[in-house]
Amino acid sequence: MMTTSNSDGFTAGEAPWPPSSRAWWAVGVFCIAAVLSYSDRQILSLLVDPIRADLHATDVQIGLLQGAAFALIYAVAGVGLGRAADVLPRRLVIVAGIVIWSLATVACGYAASFGSLFAARAAVGIGEAALAPAAMSIITDSFPVNRRGAATGTFLMGMIVGGGVALALGGLILQAAESGALHSLPIVGELAPWRAGLVILGLLGLPVAALALTVPEPRRRHLIAGVAATPVPLLDAARRLALLWPVLLPLYAAMGLSSLCDFAILNWVPTLLSRRFGVGVAEIGGVLGAVVIVGGVLGSAGAGIVADRMVKRGGASSRLLLAVGAMLGGVVSTLFVLAPLPAVIFALAGVWIFASTTGQSVGITVLQELAPGDARGLSVSIVSLINIGLGLALGAALPALILEHVLHNPTAVGAAITAVAFPAAILATLLYRTALAAARKIDMT
Repeated sequence: MMTTSNSDGFTAGEAPWPPSSRAWWAVGVFCIAAVLSYSDRQILSLLVDPIRADLHATDVQIGLLQGAAFALIYAVAGVGLGRAADVLPRRLVIVAGIVIWSLATVACGYAASFGSLFAARAAVGIGEAALAPAAMSIITDSFPVNRRGAATGTFLMGMIVGGGVALALGGLILQAAESGALHSLPIVGELAPWRAGLVILGLLGLPVAALALTVPEPRRRHLIAGVAATPVPLLDAARRLALLWPVLLPLYAAMGLSSLCDFAILNWVPTLLSRRFGVGVAEIGGVLGAVVIVGGVLGSAGAGIVADRMVKRGGASSRLLLAVGAMLGGVVSTLFVLAPLPAVIFALAGVWIFASTTGQSVGITVLQELAPGDARGLSVSIVSLINIGLGLALGAALPALILEHVLHNPTAVGAAITAVAFPAAILATLLYRTALAAARKIDMT
């Protein structure tokens, strides 16, 4: 017997989708949490030289703080927290994560040594690993397929906007602290500027955790023949994902390589601008932050809207065509070694962010449409595992290693960024194309 669908996209015998107002409220809260998450994660890119001077750290150690300190624990915790999103109340998983990463960011501001800062950054990773799997699971259970791209893109927009906010807000906080404007404030007034910035960002997380408690928990859409089912065991969920390997393998790899480029660029472009062109921290934060925000909005929310329209014409797999096209432009934007002026560097960074966020937004939406309902949290946690484990750990560290051990020139940051990002971007583009070809062969409706 055939099932029928109504205008809201659900089939007979299946619970209706939540009201749009409730669904979009959840997306809005998750977007704010994502902004905070990436602000706490990305702020260190502005603090490279102050931390080096205060803690007597090397460029390689700074690369470890930006990358491995956060990435290793994030990757390990991510799979477990992704599974928690499949079996526990997702709202509470998110709230707990926000509280943990916020308090850990405050601890970063009080770190007295490289080792203690490394440990605090690891704790930030534990908290932040909770957000994406639980949030994406709620979003997928709140929107039908023809509206899901815009909702996913809006949430992911928060992550990219967070990188821009970290740069812009971090620059302003550092400038205010250096000018003495914060001296009269409690808690942060007597701290060094870089420490004050971390403590302020951390404290901002506590009201966001309270806001996350207002998000309603939608009914899980674990359906077997139209009947809600309890989640399957972890190994069974993993096996069901493994059956989709022709699409998932190249898609996961493409997103991981794109993330590697993200972190190589965002973590080291501020240092490139400072060391090679003498651009001040406040200007770097303000301009680069704005560029990242604009590129992120266009590449996530904008791409989500366009991709939803493409679905109506060419099916769900056609979203990936948009990712391939955007990444072709992204390859060119990794050529920082050729940039003669700061304005060109800002522009290249903006083009890359647009291309990368388009690919990530499309990739996660396709992944959620492919994954069984009781494995969605797990599927997104694998994205986080690869993006952070490959992207942040290597993307932040490789330029530093190339600077110190290959180029032996601390001002050759542009060449180091390009050496990492250019080949990774080419390979990511080819892998998105492979995932598109594989997706066209299966039923994604």
